[in-house]
Amino acid sequence: MPVNRYKRRIPIEFFKFDRSGVFIAVPGFWTPILKYAVIRTGGKQYRVSEGDLVKVEKLAGEVGEKVTLPDVLFVGGNDDVKIGSPLVANAKVTGEIVGQIRAKKILVFKKKRRKSYSRQRGHRQYQTTLKITAIEA
Repeated sequence: MPVNRYKRRIPIEFFKFDRSGVFIAVPGFWTPILKYAVIRTGGKQYRVSEGDLVKVEKLAGEVGEKVTLPDVLFVGGNDDVKIGSPLVANAKVTGEIVGQIRAKKILVFKKKRRKSYSRQRGHRQYQTTLKITAIEA
C-alpha cells in the first residue's frame, strides 16, 4: 500500500482528466513532506519540520538566541524513519527564539454550593515561540 507523503487532502478540483480518462497532474500541487521530527519539551510532544513556528512552554533565552532541543523521539521524512527508544541517538533539533509571550488568560473558578463560597482566579502561561531551523539525525 503506498504511503501518503502529502500534507493536504486533495480537493476534487485538483483532479483533471483528459478525454481518454488519463489523469493529468496539476503543476505545483504535489508537495512532498520534508524531514520532520517529534520532540519533547515542557512535558509535551510536538511534531515539527524545518521552518515551522512552534509555541512551547517557556525556555530560557532572549529573542534571537539559538536553542538546541536534544529530546528527539522520532525522525521521519521521505522513506527515512528513525524511532527512538526512548530517544533517537545523536539527533537534535535546533531552533531560534522568535518571541517570549504569554498565552491567553484562562479563568479558574471554584464554587461550593449553598456555602456562599466562590473564588475566581486568572492565569496566563508563559510561552516561547520557536522557529525550527535544522533537524539533525
